[in-house]
Amino acid sequence: MRMLAVFEKGERIRHIGHLDIQRSVQRGLRRSGLPVAYSNGFNPHILITFASALSTGACGKREIMDVTMAEEVSTDEFLERMNKAMPPEMQLSEAIAVDQKHPALMAMLQAAEYDLLIRDPVQAEKLTAAIPAMMAKETIPAMRKTKTALKECDIKPLIYGLKGEGQHIYATLVLTEREACKPGMLIGALSAEAGISGEEIRTLITRTALLGRDGQGNLVPLERL
Repeated sequence: MRMLAVFEKGERIRHIGHLDIQRSVQRGLRRSGLPVAYSNGFNPHILITFASALSTGACGKREIMDVTMAEEVSTDEFLERMNKAMPPEMQLSEAIAVDQKHPALMAMLQAAEYDLLIRDPVQAEKLTAAIPAMMAKETIPAMRKTKTALKECDIKPLIYGLKGEGQHIYATLVLTEREACKPGMLIGALSAEAGISGEEIRTLITRTALLGRDGQGNLVPLERL
């Protein structure tokens, strides 16, 4: 069996990278004493995957990992033993048991929801005011960072939803194995539209949900598919 586990990456550990998150989860699984499955070979490791790596500096409310179990275990027991073994800023909120034929999380992932807290209220007001004009354009140019350079791209097709409330900007953005609109790209494009592209935009990024599509094509939380 496999266990899909929903966990958080709290604000206090937002600057920890994905590899360190992986190591923390692996240590937690070992400390928990749960019957996890290991790979074969000379250097066996716990069979675990993550739906999507979270950028360093970002928080996550409902991140998802997929743990292969060597024996049957109840969701309640999994949650109880893992939360005792995991640090306070990486607690689990839900576990869902699935069979081995369940699709891989990364293959199901289509989008993500973000809460972008703009630290400066004046900047937040300008960015929010610029949303309608930006979304009315046929194309929204943004800079994408590659391994070798910065390249311009159009992120308009990658934005499923965008609104501002107070100092928060709420966005639903494409996130798949092949393409993605990162929050930094969105803020950069919005800053250009607002005429403040030369200013530093201090932003607390929180990914609040990972989404896939149901049988009707609607975006729903990945753990519900």
